[in-house]
Amino acid sequence: MAIDSTTMAENRAERQRLRRLVDRLSDDDLSRPISPNWTVADALAHLAFWDRRAFVLLARWTSGGPVADSPVDVDTVNDTVLFLAKRLPPRAAAEEAVAAAEGIDQLLEAASPNLLEWYRAADTPFPLDRGAHRRAHIDEIERQLLRGVKV
Repeated sequence: MAIDSTTMAENRAERQRLRRLVDRLSDDDLSRPISPNWTVADALAHLAFWDRRAFVLLARWTSGGPVADSPVDVDTVNDTVLFLAKRLPPRAAAEEAVAAAEGIDQLLEAASPNLLEWYRAADTPFPLDRGAHRRAHIDEIERQLLRGVKV
């Protein structure tokens, strides 16, 4: 059984929404805080990291390579990613978020029907529904941009 069409449609819709958001963000928007510690660009770099992680794991599986996925301390990973995100040029973080989303979605769409069997057996912590994660952060970014919040 392959990934269901609803999940793929949601991934695609949120990826397209992400592209539209990135295309309309100014450099000032990318540098705008959305919380005391995070800017819009930081949130986009965060999205890029998690989609790239999913891509690496799935690419290893599809090529028959070893997949050593394990549960992670998400808060520690996110705090670590934030250090790296703050060192990226904001526009580069935004473009990488879109590129990472495109990469994992393409790989998911091309994956074999055995993917779900492997996924269930591996008990992997990354969701194949990449759209839900994107939606949460895009919603957060759009809410803050609409409010014009200065944190």
